[in-house]
Amino acid sequence: MARWSEKQQFTKEQLIRLLERARNRTLEEVDTAGVLTSGKRNKGYAGAVVEQSVLGYPPDTARRPDLLVDGIPVELKTTGMIETSTGGKRHYEAKEPVSVTAVQPETIDGEEFETSAFYEKVAHILFVYYFYAHRCSTPAEYGDFPIKGYQFKDLVDEELEAVRRDWEIVRDYIRNIKELHPDNPEKYYPGISSDLNRQRLSVLDTAPKWPNRPRFRLKRGFVSQFVAQTFGSGFEMLPQRYAGLSELDERCHELRSIWTGKTVGELAQAFGMDAGRKISKAVSERVIVRMFGGSGGKLSRIADFGRLSIDAHTFVVTNKGMRTEDMKINPMIDFDTFLDPDATFADSAFRAMFSEPQVLVALFEEPSTDAPLAENRFLGFKRFIYPEEFIETEVKSCWDEARATVFSGQLRDVPVIDKATGRPRVNRNGRIVAAPNWPKSRDHIVFFRGSATTTEDRPLEICGIRMYRQNVWVKGSYFARLVSEAPYL
Repeated sequence: MARWSEKQQFTKEQLIRLLERARNRTLEEVDTAGVLTSGKRNKGYAGAVVEQSVLGYPPDTARRPDLLVDGIPVELKTTGMIETSTGGKRHYEAKEPVSVTAVQPETIDGEEFETSAFYEKVAHILFVYYFYAHRCSTPAEYGDFPIKGYQFKDLVDEELEAVRRDWEIVRDYIRNIKELHPDNPEKYYPGISSDLNRQRLSVLDTAPKWPNRPRFRLKRGFVSQFVAQTFGSGFEMLPQRYAGLSELDERCHELRSIWTGKTVGELAQAFGMDAGRKISKAVSERVIVRMFGGSGGKLSRIADFGRLSIDAHTFVVTNKGMRTEDMKINPMIDFDTFLDPDATFADSAFRAMFSEPQVLVALFEEPSTDAPLAENRFLGFKRFIYPEEFIETEVKSCWDEARATVFSGQLRDVPVIDKATGRPRVNRNGRIVAAPNWPKSRDHIVFFRGSATTTEDRPLEICGIRMYRQNVWVKGSYFARLVSEAPYL
């Protein structure tokens, strides 16, 4: 029977009082236990501060939930947030997935969801959110991260159903392995992560890969929905909810049957949008949001898409199926693990940008290269995942080159050459336009490109070089090939 020490038993009111005292204070300010100055290596510095200093109980490695709150087991998760921008508006998102508990192949095949160790850990969660303000590599550097808020989260309705589905997929996969290969099931356990994460799981994933013991994790996009519930981060709720990918696929099929063949101009008119005289790519994205019953302008801000780890895009091809544009991958690059000399590609946030999401494409076709965007015709929806071979070759090649550039001391701000004149480009202020020598599209299928609202908007500083926020992009010719190979929904 699970036991909690007296220091781990609270009323909800007691926890609220303790957490309110810590709100908007930095980790250094609340670290009365000296976690950040102890010199001990601990990846969960922030969590240790909350446990030992804010709530006042010692380190605890028991498999049961961390707290007993009014007699109910509650798991404590101290979670970092990053600030991102959509349409000029700033909002918080989860920095990374949230680990829940180990996958136990030896016993999970005999469990049911409601009585599983996993369910006990995930049914009732206390999230404590801190703002991850900058990259850091030592405990002391966590000190100026402020605790921004907290959330008592009970999984219910679509959230709980989505978690149940994913957990049962993992359990049934292991059951099947044991039935088919009773003499050596371990040989097939690597598929717990590689097969399931890449194809079937919506809100959970498992990492690392066997023979390292995998753990169930709540995907970053799923946790970002909880952040939005707490801080009002601007995610849009659709009138129709989707418990899983199959329901979303059905809706995409319905929408295609209604709207296929319509031009962007006709769709804008049908949805009562005042697109003005010039129809831009932004209008194409807004009409797709309207198809799903939304009113915003960004597919990336649809709550159900985020919850299901859907990376949604509009994409235009020529009438011969060729590329018209490169594809920007969301979100912006997380340079924390990227610049950690001990980080591995397999466990990096950079790899997760391609391995975690399902890609949903609203596909348009241009009638000719000189036709206005208003004449692009809607073809339908396609959903796919990035191939493992692509991730392990092209994505890894970009990762390797960028890290080699940093750790060899070769990162430079290089003048951008005007193709027409062969001379450095000059902006309106008379300054020479320069960009870091990250992997470029001329050399890579996967490459870096900066973005900003003004030339002075350079919030990143890496190796002493100020730069725009950086996104990773996929060359349009390769992305068009992936789109062509995927079936319509």
